[in-house]
Amino acid sequence: MFVNHRVCRGIGLLVVCLVLIIAGPVMAQGPKQGGTFRFAAIAESPHLDQHVTTSDPSTNIAQHVFECLFTYDSNYVPVPMLASGYQEKNGGKLIAINLRQGVKFHNGKEMTSEDVAASLTRWGKFGVRGPILFSHIDKVEADGKYKVNLYFKEPFGPWKALLALLNGGPAIYPKESVEGADAKPIPENKYIGTGPYKFVEQNPGRYALLERFKDYTGRTEPSDGDSGKRIAYFDKLMFIPVPDVGTRVNGVKAGDYDYAEQISGDLYDQLSTDATVKTYIRKGAIIGLMFFNSKAGPFKDNYKLRQAVLAAIDMTPALQAAIGPNNLWKANGSIAPAGTLWYTTAGTENYSQGSKSKAQTLAKEAGYNGEKITLMASQAYKFHYDSCVVIAKQLKDAGFNVDLQVYDWATLVSKRSDANQWDMFFTHHAYVTDPVLYTFMNAVYPGWWATKQKEDLASQFTQVLDPKQRLEIWNKIQTLFYEQVPVAKTGDIFSYDIASPKVDWVGAGAHLTWPRFWGTYFK
Repeated sequence: MFVNHRVCRGIGLLVVCLVLIIAGPVMAQGPKQGGTFRFAAIAESPHLDQHVTTSDPSTNIAQHVFECLFTYDSNYVPVPMLASGYQEKNGGKLIAINLRQGVKFHNGKEMTSEDVAASLTRWGKFGVRGPILFSHIDKVEADGKYKVNLYFKEPFGPWKALLALLNGGPAIYPKESVEGADAKPIPENKYIGTGPYKFVEQNPGRYALLERFKDYTGRTEPSDGDSGKRIAYFDKLMFIPVPDVGTRVNGVKAGDYDYAEQISGDLYDQLSTDATVKTYIRKGAIIGLMFFNSKAGPFKDNYKLRQAVLAAIDMTPALQAAIGPNNLWKANGSIAPAGTLWYTTAGTENYSQGSKSKAQTLAKEAGYNGEKITLMASQAYKFHYDSCVVIAKQLKDAGFNVDLQVYDWATLVSKRSDANQWDMFFTHHAYVTDPVLYTFMNAVYPGWWATKQKEDLASQFTQVLDPKQRLEIWNKIQTLFYEQVPVAKTGDIFSYDIASPKVDWVGAGAHLTWPRFWGTYFK
């Protein structure tokens, strides 16, 4: 029999091509499940009870185990998580929160209104942030199986933001976990949440271990920030305390860890071009803050002298010296970062002026005669000290008699509570989801900004529910901030982490404040 080999080869190639075309989509690889993900943390978590701690190492872990009624999307807008929706009634004095049905705790029990009410009540009494909300609440009650009612003494605008922040916030536990609990952390056998991973064990000094919760009942919306779908691809998450930054970096390069957090800014240029690692800049900014003493010393009731100090400072050199690469900081005068709900340019024409002549004119008008100004900083946070070295030089060049005093962090914290020991001190603040949570908005926080104008505006701000009206009032508060200058903000600072090239994310892998690993997988 005659066989035309050219024809056969042609038919064979055609068949192969057709098979590849047909099989292509089937063969395409997407996210896959499996493996143990190893996270190199800067420190060990003291415990995971989110009601009673604001520890970052704790929240890094706990956000995979516990969930709140609300959470944040990529623009830091609070959106439902365990809640399915809510209604504001009686002019905002009653908030009725509907719960998602069929949500399971890690012990197999369905979440109901009794669990939510018990969790909120314990957090409100003993939690770190709970009293901020519960000082405005008369009572919390379970209404049927899937609804919880919050009865307020008066309308309180930030309620949703406080219910969305897990760090020091209202994690939802089974009723049995929190009944009888006080301000002491609950034991590990009560670490029962609704998240995509469940707690297994914490081996002190070595690791904390989580594993995938197979019965997780998540949301169906696309992942956006911390909201939407939370898919657990890894079998296990292991959080390992590695205090030394060099060890964290080298461990990722060597394959000992898959991810390492909080890497030094001076290593960024090198690591961002290193093929053995991937760098991830966190979206959530922290802000450098220099507080003025409103209770005693030369700045007491002397806003013009504060304006003079502010006018002398060019924040860009301070940020460059403290942070390094310019993609890790922004010279932004808005208290809130750009792209967030509370961003506004109100008053920012007075930010980062770097004008020696204007500073000298204002200082003279303020009656400044070369009195010593004590500026406290700590080397515990290197960028605090580095920022203050630059700021102190700029102020001295403008004619201010600045005494830069450097302490360990515990000593600085102790001294700043005594109004007679300082005139300015430097610290930082993580981005907060509602401005009432900024420390300088608290009249009892060192700095003691408590003018009548500020207190009146703050009262209006918390009692208005409409977001547009609240933003209008916040514009007025930020304008007042630059007039009375209780604090000088240096800018927005972005920390970064590194990961092994084998780690990938579904969609964008941007973290808000704490790095989270649902939607993360090994290639």
